[in-house]
Amino acid sequence: MSVDSYLANLASEMVIRDSKKESISLSISTLHSRLKEYFGKDIIDVIKFGSYTRGTILPRRYDDKSDVDIMIVFNNDYDYKPQTFLDRLKKFAQQKYSTSYVYQSNPTIVLELNHIKLELVPAVKIYSWSDDYYNIPYNSSSWLVTRPKAFDNLLVECNKNNLNKIKPIVRLIKHWNIVNNYRDADSYQLEKKIAEEMKYSYFSCSSYSDYIKQALQVIRLYSSEYRIDLAISRIDKALNLEAEGYPYSAESEIKKVFPGI
Repeated sequence: MSVDSYLANLASEMVIRDSKKESISLSISTLHSRLKEYFGKDIIDVIKFGSYTRGTILPRRYDDKSDVDIMIVFNNDYDYKPQTFLDRLKKFAQQKYSTSYVYQSNPTIVLELNHIKLELVPAVKIYSWSDDYYNIPYNSSSWLVTRPKAFDNLLVECNKNNLNKIKPIVRLIKHWNIVNNYRDADSYQLEKKIAEEMKYSYFSCSSYSDYIKQALQVIRLYSSEYRIDLAISRIDKALNLEAEGYPYSAESEIKKVFPGI
Protein backbone atom coordinates (compact mmCIF):
# COMPACT_ATOMS: atom_id res chain seq x y z
CA MET A 1 0.00 0.00 0.00
CA SER A 2 1.36 3.43 -0.93
CA VAL A 3 1.79 6.21 1.63
CA ASP A 4 -1.07 8.18 0.09
CA SER A 5 -3.35 5.14 -0.05
CA TYR A 6 -2.67 4.46 3.61
CA LEU A 7 -3.52 8.06 4.57
CA ALA A 8 -6.68 8.07 2.44
CA ASN A 9 -7.88 4.76 3.90
CA LEU A 10 -7.15 5.82 7.47
CA ALA A 11 -9.02 9.11 7.00
CA SER A 12 -11.96 7.16 5.59
CA GLU A 13 -11.98 4.84 8.61
CA MET A 14 -12.38 7.92 10.82
CA VAL A 15 -15.87 8.66 9.50
CA ILE A 16 -18.79 7.70 11.76
CA ARG A 17 -21.02 5.42 9.72
CA ASP A 18 -24.06 3.16 9.65
CA SER A 19 -25.51 1.93 12.94
CA LYS A 20 -23.34 4.18 15.12
CA LYS A 21 -24.41 7.25 13.16
CA GLU A 22 -28.04 6.16 13.42
CA SER A 23 -27.65 5.64 17.16
CA ILE A 24 -26.22 9.14 17.61
CA SER A 25 -28.99 10.65 15.45
CA LEU A 26 -31.62 8.88 17.56
CA SER A 27 -30.04 10.16 20.79
CA ILE A 28 -30.04 13.72 19.45
CA SER A 29 -33.65 13.43 18.33
CA THR A 30 -34.67 12.08 21.76
CA LEU A 31 -32.78 14.91 23.47
CA HIS A 32 -34.54 17.46 21.27
CA SER A 33 -37.97 16.08 22.21
CA ARG A 34 -37.17 15.96 25.93
CA LEU A 35 -35.82 19.52 25.92
CA LYS A 36 -38.96 20.82 24.21
CA GLU A 37 -41.17 18.89 26.61
CA TYR A 38 -39.25 20.07 29.68
CA PHE A 39 -38.68 23.74 28.82
CA GLY A 40 -41.62 24.45 26.53
CA LYS A 41 -41.69 28.00 25.18
CA ASP A 42 -38.53 28.91 27.11
CA ILE A 43 -36.59 27.29 24.27
CA ILE A 44 -36.46 28.88 20.82
CA ASP A 45 -34.41 26.24 19.06
CA VAL A 46 -32.13 23.20 19.45
CA ILE A 47 -29.20 23.18 17.00
CA LYS A 48 -26.43 20.68 16.27
CA PHE A 49 -23.07 22.33 15.62
CA GLY A 50 -19.36 21.72 15.86
CA SER A 51 -17.28 18.92 14.36
CA TYR A 52 -20.25 16.54 14.17
CA THR A 53 -22.11 18.72 11.68
CA ARG A 54 -18.88 19.49 9.78
CA GLY A 55 -18.04 15.81 9.33
CA THR A 56 -14.72 16.13 11.13
CA ILE A 57 -15.64 14.40 14.39
CA LEU A 58 -13.54 11.33 15.21
CA PRO A 59 -15.18 8.04 16.24
CA ARG A 60 -14.68 7.17 19.87
CA ARG A 61 -12.25 4.37 19.03
CA TYR A 62 -9.93 7.13 17.79
CA ASP A 63 -10.90 9.76 20.34
CA ASP A 64 -12.38 8.69 23.67
CA LYS A 65 -13.24 12.35 24.35
CA SER A 66 -15.25 12.72 21.16
CA ASP A 67 -18.50 14.64 21.68
CA VAL A 68 -21.44 16.19 19.86
CA ASP A 69 -22.18 19.86 20.54
CA ILE A 70 -25.83 20.81 20.96
CA MET A 71 -26.80 24.48 21.19
CA ILE A 72 -29.98 25.12 23.17
CA VAL A 73 -31.28 28.58 22.28
CA PHE A 74 -33.20 30.13 25.18
CA ASN A 75 -35.42 33.14 25.54
CA ASN A 76 -33.57 35.60 27.75
CA ASP A 77 -36.01 38.40 28.40
CA TYR A 78 -34.51 39.02 31.85
CA ASP A 79 -30.89 39.17 30.68
CA TYR A 80 -29.71 36.19 32.72
CA LYS A 81 -26.03 35.26 32.91
CA PRO A 82 -24.84 31.94 31.46
CA GLN A 83 -24.72 30.14 34.81
CA THR A 84 -28.50 30.45 35.17
CA PHE A 85 -29.01 28.46 31.98
CA LEU A 86 -26.22 26.03 32.80
CA ASP A 87 -27.94 25.26 36.11
CA ARG A 88 -31.27 24.73 34.34
CA LEU A 89 -29.72 22.41 31.76
CA LYS A 90 -27.94 20.40 34.44
CA LYS A 91 -31.19 19.97 36.37
CA PHE A 92 -32.95 18.89 33.17
CA ALA A 93 -30.26 16.33 32.31
CA GLN A 94 -30.18 14.89 35.82
CA GLN A 95 -33.95 14.46 35.80
CA LYS A 96 -34.41 13.15 32.25
CA TYR A 97 -31.21 11.06 32.15
CA SER A 98 -31.05 9.82 35.72
CA THR A 99 -28.87 6.81 34.90
CA SER A 100 -26.31 8.80 32.87
CA TYR A 101 -23.31 10.78 34.03
CA VAL A 102 -24.08 14.52 34.05
CA TYR A 103 -21.68 17.28 35.02
CA GLN A 104 -20.68 20.86 34.27
CA SER A 105 -17.50 21.33 32.28
CA ASN A 106 -17.25 25.08 31.89
CA PRO A 107 -18.93 26.44 29.97
CA THR A 108 -21.14 23.46 29.03
CA ILE A 109 -23.20 20.70 30.58
CA VAL A 110 -21.89 17.27 29.63
CA LEU A 111 -24.25 14.34 29.23
CA GLU A 112 -22.38 11.04 28.87
CA LEU A 113 -24.33 8.27 27.16
CA ASN A 114 -23.04 4.77 26.43
CA HIS A 115 -22.10 5.51 22.82
CA ILE A 116 -21.50 9.26 22.72
CA LYS A 117 -20.95 12.30 24.89
CA LEU A 118 -23.28 15.27 24.34
CA GLU A 119 -22.19 18.78 25.29
CA LEU A 120 -25.19 20.99 25.99
CA VAL A 121 -24.41 24.63 25.28
CA PRO A 122 -26.94 27.30 26.31
CA ALA A 123 -27.28 30.11 23.80
CA VAL A 124 -29.15 33.34 23.21
CA LYS A 125 -29.97 34.66 19.77
CA ILE A 126 -28.53 38.14 19.28
CA TYR A 127 -30.13 39.57 16.14
CA SER A 128 -33.64 38.76 14.96
CA TRP A 129 -32.64 39.51 11.34
CA SER A 130 -29.89 36.89 11.25
CA ASP A 131 -29.96 33.16 11.91
CA ASP A 132 -26.25 32.91 12.67
CA TYR A 133 -25.40 35.27 15.54
CA TYR A 134 -25.58 33.77 19.01
CA ASN A 135 -24.22 34.37 22.46
CA ILE A 136 -22.80 31.26 24.10
CA PRO A 137 -21.06 31.11 27.50
CA TYR A 138 -17.51 32.41 27.63
CA ASN A 139 -17.55 31.54 31.31
CA SER A 140 -20.23 31.30 33.99
CA SER A 141 -20.87 35.06 34.05
CA SER A 142 -20.22 36.40 30.53
CA TRP A 143 -21.20 35.66 26.95
CA LEU A 144 -19.23 35.16 23.75
CA VAL A 145 -20.51 35.84 20.23
CA THR A 146 -20.37 32.89 17.83
CA ARG A 147 -21.41 32.20 14.24
CA PRO A 148 -21.42 28.41 13.85
CA LYS A 149 -22.85 28.34 10.32
CA ALA A 150 -20.20 30.78 9.07
CA PHE A 151 -17.38 28.45 10.08
CA ASP A 152 -19.20 25.39 8.76
CA ASN A 153 -19.61 27.13 5.40
CA LEU A 154 -15.94 28.14 5.37
CA LEU A 155 -14.82 24.55 5.90
CA VAL A 156 -17.25 23.23 3.27
CA GLU A 157 -15.99 25.77 0.72
CA CYS A 158 -12.35 24.99 1.53
CA ASN A 159 -13.05 21.26 1.19
CA LYS A 160 -14.73 21.67 -2.20
CA ASN A 161 -11.90 23.86 -3.49
CA ASN A 162 -9.39 21.15 -2.61
CA LEU A 163 -10.94 18.04 -4.19
CA ASN A 164 -12.65 17.07 -0.89
CA LYS A 165 -9.32 16.46 0.80
CA ILE A 166 -9.59 19.04 3.61
CA LYS A 167 -12.07 17.19 5.84
CA PRO A 168 -10.02 13.97 5.69
CA ILE A 169 -6.87 16.00 6.40
CA VAL A 170 -8.53 17.62 9.42
CA ARG A 171 -9.44 14.20 10.79
CA LEU A 172 -5.87 12.97 10.31
CA ILE A 173 -4.39 16.06 11.98
CA LYS A 174 -6.76 15.67 14.92
CA HIS A 175 -5.67 12.04 15.22
CA TRP A 176 -2.01 13.10 15.18
CA ASN A 177 -2.77 15.75 17.81
CA ILE A 178 -4.12 13.04 20.11
CA VAL A 179 -1.54 10.28 19.66
CA ASN A 180 1.66 12.21 18.96
CA ASN A 181 0.99 15.76 20.17
CA TYR A 182 -0.69 14.73 23.44
CA ARG A 183 -3.68 17.02 22.75
CA ASP A 184 -1.38 20.02 23.01
CA ALA A 185 -3.45 21.94 20.44
CA ASP A 186 -7.12 22.85 20.74
CA SER A 187 -9.14 20.77 18.26
CA TYR A 188 -11.37 23.66 17.18
CA GLN A 189 -8.38 25.94 16.57
CA LEU A 190 -6.77 23.27 14.39
CA GLU A 191 -9.87 23.05 12.20
CA LYS A 192 -10.30 26.80 12.06
CA LYS A 193 -6.70 27.51 11.08
CA ILE A 194 -6.67 24.83 8.39
CA ALA A 195 -9.97 26.07 6.90
CA GLU A 196 -8.78 29.68 6.90
CA GLU A 197 -5.28 29.11 5.55
CA MET A 198 -5.73 26.23 3.09
CA LYS A 199 -8.57 27.52 0.94
CA TYR A 200 -6.39 27.63 -2.17
CA SER A 201 -3.96 24.83 -1.36
CA TYR A 202 -4.87 23.02 -4.58
CA PHE A 203 -2.39 25.34 -6.32
CA SER A 204 0.51 23.69 -4.47
CA CYS A 205 -0.88 20.37 -3.21
CA SER A 206 -2.20 17.27 -4.93
CA SER A 207 -1.48 14.22 -2.78
CA TYR A 208 -2.61 13.54 0.79
CA SER A 209 0.98 13.78 1.95
CA ASP A 210 1.27 17.25 0.33
CA TYR A 211 -1.84 18.42 2.15
CA ILE A 212 -0.78 16.87 5.44
CA LYS A 213 2.61 18.59 5.39
CA GLN A 214 1.04 21.95 4.57
CA ALA A 215 -1.56 21.50 7.31
CA LEU A 216 1.19 20.79 9.82
CA GLN A 217 2.96 23.99 8.77
CA VAL A 218 -0.29 25.93 9.09
CA ILE A 219 -0.87 24.83 12.70
CA ARG A 220 2.72 25.46 13.76
CA LEU A 221 1.69 28.33 16.06
CA TYR A 222 -0.71 26.06 17.93
CA SER A 223 1.63 23.22 18.68
CA SER A 224 5.14 22.05 19.51
CA GLU A 225 7.48 22.94 16.63
CA TYR A 226 9.64 19.94 17.49
CA ARG A 227 6.71 17.52 17.14
CA ILE A 228 5.60 19.13 13.89
CA ASP A 229 9.12 18.96 12.45
CA LEU A 230 9.39 15.34 13.57
CA ALA A 231 6.08 14.47 11.87
CA ILE A 232 7.12 16.16 8.61
CA SER A 233 10.54 14.47 8.62
CA ARG A 234 8.90 11.06 9.10
CA ILE A 235 6.45 11.72 6.26
CA ASP A 236 9.36 12.69 4.00
CA LYS A 237 11.27 9.58 5.07
CA ALA A 238 8.24 7.41 4.25
CA LEU A 239 7.94 9.01 0.81
CA ASN A 240 11.66 8.51 0.14
CA LEU A 241 11.48 4.86 1.18
CA GLU A 242 8.53 4.38 -1.13
CA ALA A 243 10.39 6.04 -4.06
CA GLU A 244 13.39 3.76 -3.42
CA GLY A 245 11.19 0.67 -3.69
CA TYR A 246 10.63 -0.16 -0.02
CA PRO A 247 6.81 0.03 0.36
CA TYR A 248 6.62 -1.95 3.60
CA SER A 249 9.25 0.20 5.28
CA ALA A 250 7.44 3.30 3.98
CA GLU A 251 4.15 2.14 5.49
CA SER A 252 5.86 1.33 8.78
CA GLU A 253 7.33 4.86 8.88
CA ILE A 254 4.07 6.68 8.10
CA LYS A 255 2.34 4.66 10.84
CA LYS A 256 4.66 6.31 13.35
CA VAL A 257 2.90 9.59 12.55
CA PHE A 258 -0.61 8.27 11.93
CA PRO A 259 -1.02 4.87 13.58
CA GLY A 260 -4.08 2.76 12.91
CA ILE A 261 -6.27 1.19 15.55
